[in-house]
Formats: sequence, C-alpha cells, structure tokens
Amino acid sequence: MEILQTEIAVAELHAATLHASLADVSMESMNLLNQVADTYPDAISFAAGRPYEGFYDVAQIHEHLQVFCDHLRSRRGLGEAEIARTLFQYGATKGIIGDLVARSLAVDEGIDADPSSVVVTVGCQEAMFLLLRALRADDRDAVLAPSPTYVGLTGAALLADMPVLPVRTAAHGIDLDDLLRRLRTARAEGKRVRACYVTPDFANPVGVSLPLADRHRLLDIAAGEDLLLLEDNAYGLLNSAADRPPTLKSLDRHRRVVYLGSFAKTGMPGARVGYVVADQRVTGHGGGDVLLADELSKLKSMLTVNTSPIAQAVIGGKLLAHDCSLVAANRQETEVYRRNLRQVLDGLEQRLGDRAGVTWNAPTGGFFIVLTVPFTVDDALLQHAARHHGVLFTPMRHFYGASAGFRQLRLSISTLTSDRIEQGLDRLAALIEERLDEGTGERPGEFEAPGAQEGAGEPLPGEVA
Repeated sequence: MEILQTEIAVAELHAATLHASLADVSMESMNLLNQVADTYPDAISFAAGRPYEGFYDVAQIHEHLQVFCDHLRSRRGLGEAEIARTLFQYGATKGIIGDLVARSLAVDEGIDADPSSVVVTVGCQEAMFLLLRALRADDRDAVLAPSPTYVGLTGAALLADMPVLPVRTAAHGIDLDDLLRRLRTARAEGKRVRACYVTPDFANPVGVSLPLADRHRLLDIAAGEDLLLLEDNAYGLLNSAADRPPTLKSLDRHRRVVYLGSFAKTGMPGARVGYVVADQRVTGHGGGDVLLADELSKLKSMLTVNTSPIAQAVIGGKLLAHDCSLVAANRQETEVYRRNLRQVLDGLEQRLGDRAGVTWNAPTGGFFIVLTVPFTVDDALLQHAARHHGVLFTPMRHFYGASAGFRQLRLSISTLTSDRIEQGLDRLAALIEERLDEGTGERPGEFEAPGAQEGAGEPLPGEVA
C-alpha cells in the first residue's frame, strides 16, 4: 500500500500569541549589554554592575565548602552520610542556611529575623518574582517603584503581570510626597497598591541614598497607608563610611518591610544565592495563620524546587569564616569601591568639568554614577562607543522603560582597576567631545531617536558640574 507523502508545515509561533512581557523593551536590556560586551571584548566597560574580581580565588570555593561541612558536623551534629545527603539531595524549599542568614542580619544590620521567616532564593531576582506573584491577586493590584528603577524589578513585575506605578526620584532617593500622591491617585482610580519597592542605600541606577529622617517618614507612611515596603539592600553593606544608616527593616516595628537580600555583590555572584525575609502574618487559612515566607516557599517549590544546596553551602561557609559578618568579609572590596568612586568622580571633573551641559551626580558609595549630556544616549550610541571608542556604559533609558532618560548614561565603577579607569575615562571623554563638537551629536540616519523627549534632558537632583 502506497503512503501518500504530504508536505507538513514546520511549527511556527506568532509573537502575538506569546506572553506580553516578551515584547516589552525592559526584557531586552540585560541581553543587549551582554551582546555588546561579547562583540567588543576589548572595550573598557563601565556598564555591568558586577563585583570586583581582583580577589577571586578558586581555592576559596573549596575552603568555604569545607567550613560549612565542619559546621554541619560540629554544630548540627550530622554524620557523614547526612552531610552528603544535605549537599547532594534536594533540600528544604526554604533553604539550608536560613539560620546563618538570620545571624548575619543581626551582626551587620541589627535586624532580628527569625530563621523561619527566611526563604533562600536563586538570586534576589527570584525573591522579587515570588513576592510580586504572591501579591498579585487580580487586575486591580499594582506596585509602586521609584523612576528610574532597577530593570530586574520591572522585569519581575512583567512576568508576574503586576503593573509598576512610577514615583519620582528626588535628590536623595524616592520622593515621599510624590509617593503619597501616586498612591492616593491610584487608589482613587480603583487600583489596589500592594507594596512599594525601594532601595534606600546606593540605589541602582542612580546611586543615591535615603536620609534617616526620610526612612522614618517612609515607615510612617507605610503604617498609615497600610502599605508593604519591599526593601532591596544589595549595596548597603558596601559603605566605607564610619556610620552606616540603619536599614528600613531594622527600624520596622510593625512588620511593614519585606527585606530582599543578595549575596551577589557581597558573597559570590556565580553562586546565585539570594533571600527574602518575609515575617508578615497571612490570615484566613483554615489551619491558622502562617508566615508570608511559608506562602512564598509554596510558589518556589513549583518554580525552582529549591536553591542549590552546594551553592548555599559555599555562601554559608563564607559567612561562618567571617563570624557571619559580610562587612568583615568585604573590607578589601569596599575599599576598592571607595577608591574607584573617588577616582571616577575626580576624573570626570578633570576631563569634562568645563563642558556646558555635561553634569553628573556624586554618590557617596555603591557602584553607580549618572552622567547627563546634551545629546541623545541610546543603544545606537552605545554600539558606536564600543566600536569606535572602545568604551561601554548603560543608557539610562533602560531604567525608565524607554520613556525618559534619553540624555543620561550610567557608569559602574566596580570592576575596573585604576589604570583601566583612566583609559576608560579618556575614551568616554573622547566620545562626548565628538558629540559636542557635532552640535546635537545626532547625525541623520545613525540614531533611532525617541519620539518624545519628556524628562529626557532633566538633570538628576544633586548633580555636580
């Protein structure tokens, strides 16, 4: 019997049938920067907010792992078979180092966190998604966030179908008056604002920090308006000042703050270990109240099952090796960041201090500086800078969801040596001089200029010339 051969169409998917987040400009940001860096490997990068690599040593991984195994023997009383099972098998969804995370928070931040309120996550990014997914009950729900804001937050919100309502950034962080306006306006429109995302210390991308008085006021607003605060503290410990300001969580007396932590900048980014402290009570369960952390662990069990026990063990060993103080563990790195920040700020002044329309802010810590220029800064300019000048940066438009920031760029000071900083600033200054000499710096056909420039040329508060 002859079988008729018919042409079978190869499966194709139309973009309109996929999740709407895939078409959002925010989802391209991280991939774009990686692609440009891979295409121009010799370019000096002020783009990536990565920790300094000068102190990396593969031997540390083995040392930290051994310290954690010794801890399992001596402090937890585990035998060799149990230790092997702890590292090799699926672990508890909440994690195996929650007690060490809690101790670290107590030592470094004065935060009293019960280990049961800690969920160890696959980086801080998973923690953000779990929170937003849990808080998003229906189409009324939304979250507030400063504008500009970390693209990881906006990306997680897209995946969770949670609208992000922008709040103005003032000279020293989120504008609290604007926060109240936005919150009340949203509620008047029928929205249910579940939380406000905030980075009080050295916020990514603008590098500013919230004063103590504003921290207290923000907590008062949260209590008075029945609002959760999602505090992201990726950079707070990297502060060379004698007195670090207290975290919102350490000041919180009414469980208004859900604390987001990461070991990417202070531990080891490759381990992909973060955490969330969610000690809020969830009522309405038939079996009694549970912690928000317990609800997040349910979601995690269906997303990543658990965070790699081996990665947790390496981070746990690093904590134990420094008496659970990440401040102590990062003293060398913190000094590098302090030195680099000062060198970049001084270098900008030497090269561009007298150029009209070129300004920048002056953070006191963290990884980031924002530069404002009198010409369009977009992805085409980034490509041009990489190809013709050998320097990389991040266009600020990515942190505004491509709605503003068209004349601003972010510089990260964290990964470069002193010599590379000088070379990179020379290249950046040459690019800026080139554009200034061309007038607007926009040659016909080279740039795909945004349609509107609302807010694009507005300098960040606190900028210096």
